[in-house]
Amino acid sequence: MFDSRSSIFNLKSSILFLALATLSGCGLFWDDPYVTVTVTPLNWCEIHYYNATREPVRRVSVRITGAGFVDVKSGTSRRVSDSFAKSMDDATWDDYRARQFSVDPEHVREVFQNLVNAGLFDRDKMFTSTKYPSHGRFLAVRAAIDNKTYSEVKNLFEEDPELAERLYNVVLEFNRPTLGRQRAVPSRPKPPSEKKQEQEAK
Repeated sequence: MFDSRSSIFNLKSSILFLALATLSGCGLFWDDPYVTVTVTPLNWCEIHYYNATREPVRRVSVRITGAGFVDVKSGTSRRVSDSFAKSMDDATWDDYRARQFSVDPEHVREVFQNLVNAGLFDRDKMFTSTKYPSHGRFLAVRAAIDNKTYSEVKNLFEEDPELAERLYNVVLEFNRPTLGRQRAVPSRPKPPSEKKQEQEAK
């Protein structure tokens, strides 16, 4: 005979368990890390890359938002990776370049989707492989994409080399923008005095 009281009790217990798991910060067991990325200004990704194969250490920081805004910092100064750097007497202090530009939000969505497909939010995929030497390269990422977040300060060249290479390609793409992302500066028209001097010199 069907016991309705027992079924109701089991249902309530299951709901209570899921509620407690959610409040404690645990993800639901069916939470899919391979989501379909949407175009939204709430999405963002920040990548920090260091190359210590030569001194001083070369640094690149790339921050991309879902709205298409890109902020790139590069150089050997600590300011590239630390906005609160105070060592003004450091020899590399002035080696700092910052650029901002915009790209198509749809292209940003494709970039984010590629990272999600590579396992950016897959906790089971990461930190399970044998350690690989980084050969002086360090790459860390923080991201918030469609309610998924990642902020571990880990060298992905050692933790997840495949994902690290994909992130490094993103750094290369936006650190060397192409396809007309930078506007050409129009040449200054020459004043009549300069034109006259050129004619006399011929």
